Amino acid sequence: MKSVLKWVGAKHNIMASLKHVLPKGSRLIEPFGGSGAVMMNTNYPEYILADINSDLIDTYQSIFKSPEKVLSELKRLYCLGRSEDVYYELRSQFNNHDSASDTQAALFIYLNRFGHRGLCRYNRKGIFNVPWGYYANPYLPETELYAMAEKMSSATLLCASFQTTLSMARPGDVVYCDPPYVNPGKFTAYHASGFTPAMQIELTTLLQALPERGVHVIASCHDAPDIRELYQAFAIHGVTARRSIFKGSGDGKKASEIFAVKLADNSKKGAAA
Repeated sequence: MKSVLKWVGAKHNIMASLKHVLPKGSRLIEPFGGSGAVMMNTNYPEYILADINSDLIDTYQSIFKSPEKVLSELKRLYCLGRSEDVYYELRSQFNNHDSASDTQAALFIYLNRFGHRGLCRYNRKGIFNVPWGYYANPYLPETELYAMAEKMSSATLLCASFQTTLSMARPGDVVYCDPPYVNPGKFTAYHASGFTPAMQIELTTLLQALPERGVHVIASCHDAPDIRELYQAFAIHGVTARRSIFKGSGDGKKASEIFAVKLADNSKKGAAA
């Protein structure tokens, strides 16, 4: 099942490889919830889907509470917003309202589907600034929206930092981390506060301590020597993914990633499939 949102780094293309390393557990915790693709394609009893991006979590809350209203508004926007001028008008409308609503949720999905390559990008002032994507007929994720609303009945949605989210882990949980790609100067942040190399180091330190508390940990990262050094205490599994967010990269360009795995004792793999 694909996600409601297009998302940089979404894992639906490599779910088979990811499921192979995901262990059994009572609950899956995602501090970087993103598109929700992992939740949508696994079968844990419970989930915590968290992200620092309040627009994202507010959208998911609206999908869970009012899927029919969100879809109705989204269909209206799809009919209205099939030109560049209207896209920028709707983007301005989105940026000028800071309270959660079904309309804001529909606008967020619209901007995601009509904007450039599904980016979710903000400037330092927190203004969503993804340009028009020039798509002739963007897909309306109606089936995915209802599937997500149903799946969220077993999920807790949190707008929180990764530090706060990881502090909630308890024995028997599985933590899956897919942090933003750290590549300064290439494009602005997925959230106004950004994700820095120092945060990546802090994240790794926190993850390394979790198995001692009975928590299983899997992290996805781009494959690079500095990343492998950070995760040297983890078992490393290589995987090839498709990436197309950088100018000149081309659609569907392959990129190397790793799964860094550190399990608590007495765990078994393969329960998430």
